Amino acid sequence: MHDTQARLLTMARSQNLGKLSLRQIAGFIGAEGRPQVVKYHLRKLEEAGLIQLNLEKNIIKPVVKGVGNKVRSLFYSLPIVGAANCGPATVFADERIEGYVKVSSKMLPHRKSDLYALVADGPSMNRAQVRGEAIDDGDFVVVDSAMRTPKNGDVVVAVIDGMATIKKYTEDKERNRIILEAESTENYCPIYVHESDDFSISGKVVGVIKK
Repeated sequence: MHDTQARLLTMARSQNLGKLSLRQIAGFIGAEGRPQVVKYHLRKLEEAGLIQLNLEKNIIKPVVKGVGNKVRSLFYSLPIVGAANCGPATVFADERIEGYVKVSSKMLPHRKSDLYALVADGPSMNRAQVRGEAIDDGDFVVVDSAMRTPKNGDVVVAVIDGMATIKKYTEDKERNRIILEAESTENYCPIYVHESDDFSISGKVVGVIKK
């Protein structure tokens, strides 16, 4: 499946695309100003039997197939946007989609439109628990990009000087700093971040898909 079609199918499974114009959809998938690209790939998804499409009636929705009254569990194509170190922040994570991992919808939080996946690189979070799973080297971590205001103890993807790292978040208000800590069988020094540093939270880790 073409990457654009996978992205459109992912969006159709998480929101009502019929409420959006083709131009708006194009903006969401990185094809700004090219609504005909969206139309072409929607037609291809319709031909493959993956969506119901009637642009005149604003219908763009996924096809759900089942046997009798039992609906088949849908799979969700989660975009992979790179890797993030579970150690020093030395691997760059950008917005480029490198591929997709297909996951049962039952394994993901209810709201999926803001989710993406990163490959964990390193052992520094192998004692962290996210929905009962540790984060081992090579695992996929599922990140909710809408959750950028974490609470103490949350596992987050932090971007420092353009580099991504997965760490436990703690806000130290008394000293006006943020502490990013490893949870590992090995020893790692914490990362101390001042509010004026080149620093952001890319999202909260909400799931782990074991390698």
